[in-house]
Amino acid sequence: MAEIVQQRIENRIPELEQLERVGLFSKKEVKSMLKRATALEYKLHRLIITKVDFIAYIQYEINVLELIKKRRSRIGYQFKREEIEYSIISRINSIFRRATTKWKDDVQLWLSHIAFCKKWNTKVQLSKVFSSMLAIHPEKPALWIMAAKSELEDRNLSESARQLFLRALRFHPESKKVYQEYFRMELLHAEKLRKQQKELEQAEMDVGEYEFSPEIMSGKLAELVYRDATGKIQGADFILSLLTIAAIFDFTKELQDTIIQDLQSKYTDDSLTWDFMAKRELEATVGEELQTAKGRASDIARREERCCQVYEEGLKSLNTEAMWACYVSFCLERFKRKTNVQELKEKRQERLLAVLQRAHDSSLLKEDFYKNWLQVLLSSGDSEQTAAVAMAATQRYRQSVDVWCLALQTMVHLGSGATGKLFQDALKHVNPKLSLPLWQLQVEWSMTSQSPEETEALFQRGLLSVVPAVSMEIKEKYLDWSYRAGGYKKARKTFTSLHESRPFSKAFFTRMIQMEKNQETPKMSNLRDFYERALREFGSTDDDLWLEYIREELGPSGQPENCGMIHWRAMKMLEGESVERFLAQYTLLQTGHI
Repeated sequence: MAEIVQQRIENRIPELEQLERVGLFSKKEVKSMLKRATALEYKLHRLIITKVDFIAYIQYEINVLELIKKRRSRIGYQFKREEIEYSIISRINSIFRRATTKWKDDVQLWLSHIAFCKKWNTKVQLSKVFSSMLAIHPEKPALWIMAAKSELEDRNLSESARQLFLRALRFHPESKKVYQEYFRMELLHAEKLRKQQKELEQAEMDVGEYEFSPEIMSGKLAELVYRDATGKIQGADFILSLLTIAAIFDFTKELQDTIIQDLQSKYTDDSLTWDFMAKRELEATVGEELQTAKGRASDIARREERCCQVYEEGLKSLNTEAMWACYVSFCLERFKRKTNVQELKEKRQERLLAVLQRAHDSSLLKEDFYKNWLQVLLSSGDSEQTAAVAMAATQRYRQSVDVWCLALQTMVHLGSGATGKLFQDALKHVNPKLSLPLWQLQVEWSMTSQSPEETEALFQRGLLSVVPAVSMEIKEKYLDWSYRAGGYKKARKTFTSLHESRPFSKAFFTRMIQMEKNQETPKMSNLRDFYERALREFGSTDDDLWLEYIREELGPSGQPENCGMIHWRAMKMLEGESVERFLAQYTLLQTGHI
């Protein structure tokens, strides 16, 4: 081992001599670097080596490279790179190779090596790293895509990128992402050739026998990729993703037309096809005679009508929830667009409400859209229709907590007299484990809209819930309401009546403690009682509670001599990491740092 380490250290001597000779490092710094490198090298030759040792070594060498770069810039010396930087970069690559050989499955380690190669522009080494990584991890499509992009973007080798994509497809013949990126690569290659041809023509340069293939420049290779992809992968969403990529390039009109024809002929039973075809109607350009605001609004209205006609045509053959969702989403998106033309705004609202009503009547309106429907109705001031829609939503989605909350919020906003009964119906239909939002909403409504007696009765019913989250929340709300309604005495009475009614939350006790502190003359005996009750519930896990108790005893009303006993009890009751946290915080408290 010592011989190998010594050999590696001796290999450094030429670069270290150069660093000292050219003035980038002093003699003292070179000795320090040699000592540090020796220590790091020995760590890599122990019987038990860790990944951390390799990473530390690599990071040290990278730091040296960065320091050399800064010092070169400072003194203006740019020579001897081959003897200095190239030697260090080669050594870092060697360490990376040793690490990835030992930990082949660590993809992050491979990616770190790739990032290093890219940063320091070692393109040949970069290809070798990708090749080694893909030999071990061929099951990861993202790595193939990364390697192909690197060949195209970093090395400008489109043929190598194409070969990598073809190899990737052997391992992943039905990978959407691989096909999408392969398709994009062929179009990028075609665009690059078109730019090169244009530049050569402008420069009037003679390229000899070399000819630019019209087929490649028009995107025929990309079309072959498209044909192969759609032959193996079905679905309108996939075809639309390829169409979106093709639309980025200005020379792909024929290819886009081909894709659209396939979409229309093969996927008329997919709502995405109709959604795409409908939205295409918005792409029509505005003529010169429509440049006024009113003219543009009129043109937009006509195009939106054409979109709706396409959606209506789609609904005749595809009356599904997904199809209605596309139609409603379109109408909602157009309604939310700002316009100064009142007529257009009203027309959009009328259209949206009509489509929502029809989707609801067909029992095919998604749950999420009811919120938008109610918001539009509320803004229009139609209280009767808003209430009807809210009730209809609860009939359609009886077990949905979100729908019930939305309907109840709407009814509360409208000041409906049926709100109380609606809360009871909601709690009957919703799973009790999910009912906490309903209880929270009902408590807030009761505290502002019902008599104290009715609110008290609601709290009593809530305390009987078998769901811990509901029971704890109700106790907290009950205590807060008691304090606001009847002051400290009522809150203390409520606390006393509930102090054995488990389960509790910590907030239930801390709120009572804070209420005692808010009194003109807080009683320490009461505070001790509250803390003791809280510690019986949370003393084994909550170190902060013990510290708060100690702070109270150290305060003006407390007895500091009790702190020792509290500390002893805390150390006895606390478990796990909470013991260490308590000791650390208690030490800081004793020394006056907190």
